[in-house]
Amino acid sequence: MQVTRIDSPNFNERKHPLDMLVLHYTGMATGDDALERMCDPEAEVSAHYMVGEDGHITQLIDEDKRAWHAGVASWQGQQDLNSRSIGIEIVNGGHDFRAPDGSLPPYPRPQIHALLDLVHDILGRHAIPATRILGHSDIAPLRKQDPGEHFPWERLARAGISLWPDFDGTTKEIIGKGLERGTSGSSVWRLQTMLSEIGYGFDVTDIYGEACEKIVTAFQRRWLPEQVTGQADLTTLRRIGVIHALFAA
Repeated sequence: MQVTRIDSPNFNERKHPLDMLVLHYTGMATGDDALERMCDPEAEVSAHYMVGEDGHITQLIDEDKRAWHAGVASWQGQQDLNSRSIGIEIVNGGHDFRAPDGSLPPYPRPQIHALLDLVHDILGRHAIPATRILGHSDIAPLRKQDPGEHFPWERLARAGISLWPDFDGTTKEIIGKGLERGTSGSSVWRLQTMLSEIGYGFDVTDIYGEACEKIVTAFQRRWLPEQVTGQADLTTLRRIGVIHALFAA
């Protein structure tokens, strides 16, 4: 594993034990642009590592220090996730810098292989549960989209990192009909309760409003990437039930 060290000034001391890993895309035109920004003290942004498209890894912050990558975020009722996590930026233009045909830019194979090596290396040093290996959109669903629906979470699970259950098997249908923005009632309350118990941070209500739609969208980006609509149809509801059972186990 090839790692270059370039020190960023954007860090401070941790306030909580390290038990989380957060994956991001850089969302900039080039990796050099992202690296420059993470080393700019005025930007007040950083991550512990950046993984280039060619697989080259740059370390910017020591793992025992608090990098500034998560921002305002929460998971499983916890805040200050910068103090609890290692942040990895993956060079990818994402939703703001798309491929020429308008599609989301792919994550090249050498990049994913390097990421797998890096994460395995990190997990060898730190006890991080699979339920706390997350995307930025998981912990900040109201404002973030990265690492995007094009990120290969299933590939990480096959490598023993993170989770990807068998969604094709029979699952208990917890909610009987699809839900969408504007819906209200006990079914919405149950939906939001399950999402909250998985870890998504928001106030549970019985109204399917903008916040609920964004959190369902974030869930779909992670667990149903071919269907990122913000609407909780039956397929989405069944997957929420599967993930809820998995994370509550």
